[in-house]
Parts: sequence; C-alpha cells; structure tokens
Amino acid sequence: MTLNDIQTKLEASIEGATVTMQGDGCNCSTLVVSPVFEGMGLLARQRMVLAAVRAEIDSGELHALSIKARTPEEVA
Repeated sequence: MTLNDIQTKLEASIEGATVTMQGDGCNCSTLVVSPVFEGMGLLARQRMVLAAVRAEIDSGELHALSIKARTPEEVA
C-alpha cells in the first residue's frame, strides 16, 4: 500500500478531507483536515481516521499510522 493509496482512501472516507501523508507505506503519519471534526474530541477524530483504514491495519498492510486530525480553522 502506497502513501497515495492511503491518502485516497482517507479523502474518500472523510467528508471534505484534505490529507497530507509522510513516511513509507507501512509506517506513516498523516494530517487530515476536515470540517467534520468540528466539535469532536481528539479521540473521536482519531477513531474516525482509523476506521477508514481499519482493514489495512488488520491485514498488516499498514503497520503504524500517526494521526493529526484538525478542522480548517485549527490549521489556519
């Protein structure tokens, strides 16, 4: 699984998301910016992102994903 694959999956799964990826295909970090995170706590945001790639994590295709999930206002 490539970083582009992960990015595409996250953008398709989280409404209005802009995703930035770093790392390699197995161990990577992501910044996900979406208005749907408004009013959500940190843990709920991370759970939403992880749910989008749960199959890849369970299969071992994606070993580790460091997540920063922000609203557009938080990154402005």
